[in-house]
Amino acid sequence: MILIVHGFDPGQRNSHVHKLNYVYETLPRHNIAQVIKQFYEARIDVKLLTGDYAETAVNICKQTGIKAYMKHVTGDQVLLMKEEELKNTVEAVSLFVRMFPEAKQQVINALKSNGYIVAMTGDGVNDAPALKASDIGIALGKKGTEMAKQAADLIITDDDLGKVVEAIRQGRKIFSNLKKAIRYIISIHIPIILTAAVPVLLGWKYPHIFTPIHIIFLELIMGPTCSIFFEREPVEDNIMVLPPRKRSISLFEQDELLISIVQGLIITIGVLWLYHFSMNNGASFYHTRTLVYTTLVISNIFLTFANRSFTENFVKTIHYKNRLAPWILLISILFLAVIYFVPLIQSIFGLSTITLTDFLLCTGVAFIAVFWFEIYKTNLYKPEQPVIRKRW
Repeated sequence: MILIVHGFDPGQRNSHVHKLNYVYETLPRHNIAQVIKQFYEARIDVKLLTGDYAETAVNICKQTGIKAYMKHVTGDQVLLMKEEELKNTVEAVSLFVRMFPEAKQQVINALKSNGYIVAMTGDGVNDAPALKASDIGIALGKKGTEMAKQAADLIITDDDLGKVVEAIRQGRKIFSNLKKAIRYIISIHIPIILTAAVPVLLGWKYPHIFTPIHIIFLELIMGPTCSIFFEREPVEDNIMVLPPRKRSISLFEQDELLISIVQGLIITIGVLWLYHFSMNNGASFYHTRTLVYTTLVISNIFLTFANRSFTENFVKTIHYKNRLAPWILLISILFLAVIYFVPLIQSIFGLSTITLTDFLLCTGVAFIAVFWFEIYKTNLYKPEQPVIRKRW
């Protein structure tokens, strides 16, 4: 991914290009060196496009911390290059000098052709074509011309490029939490579907363990968890050191979807084992249903907390600040208490009274079925060596 930053020197236009998802244009400000450093830490490679001479551009790179500035290409050279040559050049070169609108636009198009998502900041009239050509055009609010603002997708109202760093952080947080919610909903629906279907297909003694009311109330727990709880999850510590996503990558990468399916299947194995064990040891239909339903509800609680991170274990994630975490736990416990101890509700759900031993059994099965993932995250997870390489 490529980020391009343009800037101004007193009396003359400059441009700065960052490798990543964007192309940006801004004045060298007091905090620009720190901002550039944060881009690099976020795996955002930085390039500089400037209208100045090479000596001035090199000095700007030194002041702002832009790397790989010893080799440069001019705007005239850019216009003379053939398409393939330019695509190779924008990969290898980080400094472009004596640039003008047509040259900037061609560099942006070359970056996009190489699969990068390009965002650019700019403020001048002659930046408008490049802003328009980029995937995300970002104009400066104070010093930006009206034409630049109209061509841009976003406007930095105070001209502080540091806002872009925060925007990247929040964007990654939203995307990460969205994936957590989707993977959670995939994992928890697998045992619900298979627990309802497998006994019927295999002709078990108690085939119809669930009624619509059981599924409805499970969904009432899972829905808010998916849509509200994971939305409120904080930014993970490592989110700004992860590499940017390429344009060609879909929602799930490598083994992410596989792991979520395995989570659901292992919960299914635990629930069906308890189902079969209870049924074959003389338990009544209602008692078997009580054990199965309780195990599913408790598994849902454990899965919610296990999926707060797919890289950090429970010891770390328990300290994540999410005000909804205790409420999810409390509501789930209250729900179980009501269906067990309020006779009318117990009758509606078709459940029997549960003993402490049975409750601990359900909790133990749910714990084993979910928290193997914590061991995996702690000892076996290697993001650079996924189980499978296919991108879903």
